[in-house]
Amino acid sequence: MSLVLDAAALAEDFVEPLGRRWVHVQAVAARAEELRLVLDEEDRPLLMAAAWLHDIGYSPIIGHTRFHPLDGGRHLRAKGWPSRIVNLVAHHSGARFEADERGLAAELKEFPLEDSPVMDVLVTADLTTGPGGERLTYDQRIAEILERYPPDDPVHRTWVKAAPILKECVVRTEERLARAQPR
Repeated sequence: MSLVLDAAALAEDFVEPLGRRWVHVQAVAARAEELRLVLDEEDRPLLMAAAWLHDIGYSPIIGHTRFHPLDGGRHLRAKGWPSRIVNLVAHHSGARFEADERGLAAELKEFPLEDSPVMDVLVTADLTTGPGGERLTYDQRIAEILERYPPDDPVHRTWVKAAPILKECVVRTEERLARAQPR
């Protein structure tokens, strides 16, 4: 079985029981499929696997710290997944900012942060897809997150800080996409 099919199957096992979260994951993978053309051929399977796996840490089966990027990354590492996929999952969508808010920054440093076009596309796919799988702009997604979580919640505080920084990932992806489109 291929890496991407294995990732999709594992995500289904862990995330499908979570209902709406599964709809989000499927839509993120579909969005990543659309955006993958901006990446080198060898990076596309890594992106797709990470897109499928990015939220497995929400599963109560593996969600030991209740910080899903860390829990997902630790589980994947323990199961022998490729380190780039593990690190992409552990750091997806600004996890470092939320780790600071939750007092888990030292634990997240177990995983190197990849600053690459692959991470940019993963962030873009995740942060232009709503919690119910709907397509949103980045600004709409951030507004939705800030509305869903009260100001004293670590997630809300995270996005107040992280939103302008992660928007750069989306801008870079959009620029790459514009260059990749035939004229």
